[in-house]
Amino acid sequence: MMDTNSSVDSDKALDTLPDAVAAAAFRRLVRHLQHRHDAQNIDLMGLSGFCRNCLADWISDAGFAGGKAAARALIHGMPMDEWKAKFQTEATPEQLARMEQSLTKNAG
Repeated sequence: MMDTNSSVDSDKALDTLPDAVAAAAFRRLVRHLQHRHDAQNIDLMGLSGFCRNCLADWISDAGFAGGKAAARALIHGMPMDEWKAKFQTEATPEQLARMEQSLTKNAG
């Protein structure tokens, strides 16, 4: 799995981004995903190698003290079980294969 907490030399410019700007962009991304329920986590994983649950894990890793369920509720905009019941569709074999292929690109 790719270590998204560390920077490589080419990413040092990202570390100069003011925290307030980064936080605003992050909140906009989360609100966008909360609005776009049609963007399934399995599809996000298949295309980009991360999803809403990854974002929740990342905020937990960054020090969010609320625990895994609270982090996922924060990102989903509701408890995860509620989000899954309302919006999650069953993954197709093709979606699962695309996700597995995409996740191999995260290594390194």
